[in-house]
Amino acid sequence: MNNMIDCFLVGHNEMPFSGYESNLRKMGTDSGAYRDLSKSILTINKKILPISDVINIVGASTPGHTTFRPFNMLETHSNAIGYLGTYLHRRGFTFDYVNSFQDEKEYFGDLLKAGRIRTVAIITTLYVSVFPILEIMEFVRKYSNKVKVIVGGPFISTQIRTQDSTFVNYLFRSIGADFYVNSSQGELTLVNILNTLRENGSPANLYNTYYKSGTEYLPTPELKEDNKLVDNTVNWDLFAHRVHEHVAVRTAISCPYKCSFCGFPAHAGDYQTTDVAPIIEELKLLSKIPTLKSVHFVDDTFNIPKERFKTLLREKIRHGFDFKWHSYYRCQFADDETMKLMKESGCEGVFLGIESGSNRILKNMDKAATAEHYRRGIELLKKYEIATFGSFIIGFPGETEETVRETVDFIEETEMDFYRTQQWYFEPITPIWKQKDKYKIKGESFEWSHETMDAKTACDIVDQNFLSIKNSLWLPQYNFDFDNLLHLLHRGKTLPQLKQFIAAFNEGVRDKLLHPHKEEADVSVLKKMKEAWAGETETTEMMPLQEATADAQLNDMFKF
Repeated sequence: MNNMIDCFLVGHNEMPFSGYESNLRKMGTDSGAYRDLSKSILTINKKILPISDVINIVGASTPGHTTFRPFNMLETHSNAIGYLGTYLHRRGFTFDYVNSFQDEKEYFGDLLKAGRIRTVAIITTLYVSVFPILEIMEFVRKYSNKVKVIVGGPFISTQIRTQDSTFVNYLFRSIGADFYVNSSQGELTLVNILNTLRENGSPANLYNTYYKSGTEYLPTPELKEDNKLVDNTVNWDLFAHRVHEHVAVRTAISCPYKCSFCGFPAHAGDYQTTDVAPIIEELKLLSKIPTLKSVHFVDDTFNIPKERFKTLLREKIRHGFDFKWHSYYRCQFADDETMKLMKESGCEGVFLGIESGSNRILKNMDKAATAEHYRRGIELLKKYEIATFGSFIIGFPGETEETVRETVDFIEETEMDFYRTQQWYFEPITPIWKQKDKYKIKGESFEWSHETMDAKTACDIVDQNFLSIKNSLWLPQYNFDFDNLLHLLHRGKTLPQLKQFIAAFNEGVRDKLLHPHKEEADVSVLKKMKEAWAGETETTEMMPLQEATADAQLNDMFKF
């Protein structure tokens, strides 16, 4: 068959929210995981909804929005898909893909039914549990028992690194794939598996692979991959027909810092960057896509190295690329010259992984920065009207009432546009794991204790932060983040309008925290969200909400 697909790439599977919420609820509504989720959801008409679903309901029901396109956190075209697809194409393999499994499963299923797919590769970049992978596997096997399935990415390599061989084999049998890739990179291993299948060779001769042998999965020797980004910049011409308004671009692998709370460098491997020239060539390809509105640079530290960053901004300005961009940003390196270049080159916002306002905790975290550095950086970002979101961790070893107060004071004083504090998540792959004895740490994940705090206290503090902080706006997380917030600016919303909407949503969450017996969000909260979404201009065109009929109108608006 001439139109066979050598490898079908499966992007992220954002499982239906009801199933996700139900699984977390089984852990207990007092668990750290559920309490974290609870500040991103409201109950409306007896249905538990994340903020993304509320946006879609309000957006579709607002007069003048009859063509409202549902909001989806996966509307950004995946960089992993772009990178792997380009890598396969340059080595003579055909590929196809779904960027979002849930949204494009019908297309995927049609290809499986037609017998056009030789292998399926499941990408696990964003997974923290096995359930999304199991759902994809069940879907594939419903249509085909012949197609070979390859699973790789951070979730798989983390399990192999942190679990014993008995558990790993049990997990792999439960998933039921044919091959598992064990590498921080993995693209070369994927190509080698495809070549082995094409030539009917023995999987025992592969590297970095677990392959099925009877009822067991056998490991092959590990061999470190050294794939250079500069040799495989994404050829966006291959994807242009399916790129819409937003795309993710990577200019570096891993992170030059080794923060003790973070497992990303262990996932991603050695740090490397791409020179400016190939990045500009990649951006040139993107600039030809007429629908493109924004680029998300997904590097963990986009503004490092500093001089490369400035040169890239100057080149972006010189070439006149008109799409906006946003990124993760280390604001301790901010200066006036850089801010001017960022603003002129189209920066609309930055994600700031600040983590703590306490120098004591920052030192424990090996953050290589101080709260004073961060303050100066945020001040410059605000001066140039670049939107800011600060992310903070509560409960890291050494955390006390005093260090929490320093973090709260930092958030209040800097007045970032958005913030979020979250309970520390303790995982084996992070550097702090090796200091368990030093800090007397017990437990893991969301359930832990150490010599200065325990997980429940940290959760209580996060709730108190949500209720008490006034000068920055809490940003809900589930199926929604800073990246997705900025997308709404490209749908004609303004930052003040979005802040008003999120503040109304948070008011509903606040009411839930203060009055746990109340299940339903108040009509007043729903009304505020509706009015915020419509904006002042559209509000005058709406049917007036009279007090006597407000309940009926809003109930009708939120019918399911």
